Amino acid sequence: MNPDDYTLESILAEAKTIAVVGLSDDPSRTSHRIAAYMQEAGYRIIPINPGIDSALGEKAYPCLNEVEWRIDIVNVFRRSGEIPALVGGAIEIHPRAFWMQKGIAHLASALRLEDAGIMTIQDLCIKTTHWELTQSLR
Repeated sequence: MNPDDYTLESILAEAKTIAVVGLSDDPSRTSHRIAAYMQEAGYRIIPINPGIDSALGEKAYPCLNEVEWRIDIVNVFRRSGEIPALVGGAIEIHPRAFWMQKGIAHLASALRLEDAGIMTIQDLCIKTTHWELTQSLR
């Protein structure tokens, strides 16, 4: 079960840096469009993709544990079956939240992350959630 709106709002309000796993450098891809929206909303976006050098003006990293600074949210654009391979790296860097995009969920991984003290969001679009929560504040 995902956190309530109040908790999601708190996560988004306090976050400054979002590592986007699977971020594409192709502007036509969903991951790029959503990350661009979040960047325009004021977040620093860190691309995590071994297949690219950069995206959205930021250096890309092959994996989470190679990023030198604090990551507040790990936002994932990978298939559900690839989530378990990301959990160890996420636990190592200990972000506040591990956010799986719409259509992505993995219960065993979510439980492992939660046991490590990392809030887990599944099957929910970060852009849509951000937009809806910020619109309700206006």
